[in-house]
Amino acid sequence: MFAIIGVVVVVVAVVVGFTMAGGNLVLLIQISEFITIGGAAIGSLLISSPASLIKKIVSQITQVFKSHKNTKEDYIEMLKAINTLFLTAQREGLLTIEKHIEKPEESDILNKSKMLIHDELKKNFFCDTMKVMLAGSVPPHDMENLMDTEIETFVAENRPVSETIGKVGDALPGLGIVAAVLGIIVTMGSINQGAEAVGHHVAAALVGTFLGVLLSYGFVNPMASNLHHIVEEKVQDLQIIKAFIIGFAKGNPPLVAAEMARRVIFSDERPTFQELETSLRGKK
Repeated sequence: MFAIIGVVVVVVAVVVGFTMAGGNLVLLIQISEFITIGGAAIGSLLISSPASLIKKIVSQITQVFKSHKNTKEDYIEMLKAINTLFLTAQREGLLTIEKHIEKPEESDILNKSKMLIHDELKKNFFCDTMKVMLAGSVPPHDMENLMDTEIETFVAENRPVSETIGKVGDALPGLGIVAAVLGIIVTMGSINQGAEAVGHHVAAALVGTFLGVLLSYGFVNPMASNLHHIVEEKVQDLQIIKAFIIGFAKGNPPLVAAEMARRVIFSDERPTFQELETSLRGKK
């Protein structure tokens, strides 16, 4: 939502500032410059990226315009669902929660957390790790290494998306200069057509430079930064789940393990100790 607002603000600010200075918006509509810069940017992206990365970029770019921020209530629901599951395992044995792990979509416990059950990444991370715990006596440090490996793999797989988009953004001002130089070449070829024609071609060439810089710093680089933050937030969510599982695997009561997980949550969305305890104990 904020990304859409940001796009509108950038466009409105540029358009209003230009018109207030007496500019004619028609002069900014230079299709040839758009084709030159846009085509060159897409081409450079295709040259620098394998097909698998291109697919990830296409699939993830829409995330910038979606609301994906978890709230304090989302985290409380997730911690409460996991706490209930661990309480069941503590009272009735680990094997009693196997049905919840094997088919989490049908679990009346895990389904209480939309944040956990509706996110394939978090759901698979939690359930796959619990399957390892159910399979046998795996030492907590080995389980921690296993989860760290998956988190590192997730980062290594998704970090190139924002980095590649950022590199394209960094290249756009240069591509704008290329478009401007091409415009100057056209201008030199038509210099005998009079001042009006020369002025038109020079304006078109300058639009190329303007467009490259605007696309870079106004849209593409901020988009790359947004995608980077999205990955970091997902990694943090995995760290929260990891802290809860490891805390329980080390023999701590579920309530203590939940407190370990709570402290991993960023301060903006972190529930207080009292809020979490009240929710886990079912108090009003």
